Order: sequence, then structure tokens, then C-alpha cells
Amino acid sequence: MTPVADAAVALVALLHAGFLVLEMFLWDKPLGLRVFGHSPEAARASKVLAANQGLYNGFLAAGLAWGLALGPAGTAIKAFFLGCAIVAGIFGGVTASRAILFVQALPAAVALALLLA
Repeated sequence: MTPVADAAVALVALLHAGFLVLEMFLWDKPLGLRVFGHSPEAARASKVLAANQGLYNGFLAAGLAWGLALGPAGTAIKAFFLGCAIVAGIFGGVTASRAILFVQALPAAVALALLLA
């Protein structure tokens, strides 16, 4: 199951890299406004906070990539960063938007289950 688990981990890493791009660079651009449903004014007011959040998502992506690069020796690292993504997704789902549960927490939980199976 390792290739399937690693593919799921890679997908989660790519999702978080995408979140980084959306939050750090596209937050106040048309795509970012559409994805997050913000007005241009709200996006301008929260741009610095979004960039900070994007940076954290980048760290999650980097940690998952690091675990993948280590192969079987990176299982604990992958599990740790998937756990972080799950916690962040649950927190975001409770405090910001329920959609975050499905976009962030669920893929990470599936990947973690595959990794630990």
C-alpha cells in the first residue's frame, strides 16, 4: 500500500502548496476572490494575515515533501505533518468555513489512514 499512501501524501502536499499560492499571491486577485468569496476591500484588509496563513501551509507542504523524499524512513515525518494538516483543517472548519474540513482535513486523514495501514 506504500505507493498508494505516498500518492495520497503527495496529493496533500500539492494541495498545501496550492493553498500557499492562493493565500500568499492570489488572495486579492480575481481567482482568490472567487475561491474565498471575499470582496476586494475585505481581501485588501486581510492580505497580510492570508499571506501568513499561506506560509504555514507552505511549511506543511515542505514537511510532507521531506517525508516523501526520505522514503520508508520518512513515515514518522509524514504522519506528523499529516496530523498537523488534520488539526489545522479541523480548526479552520470550526472557526472559518466548514468546507475546510473537506478540502484540508479529510484528504490528510485519508492519507494518514493509508500511511498507517
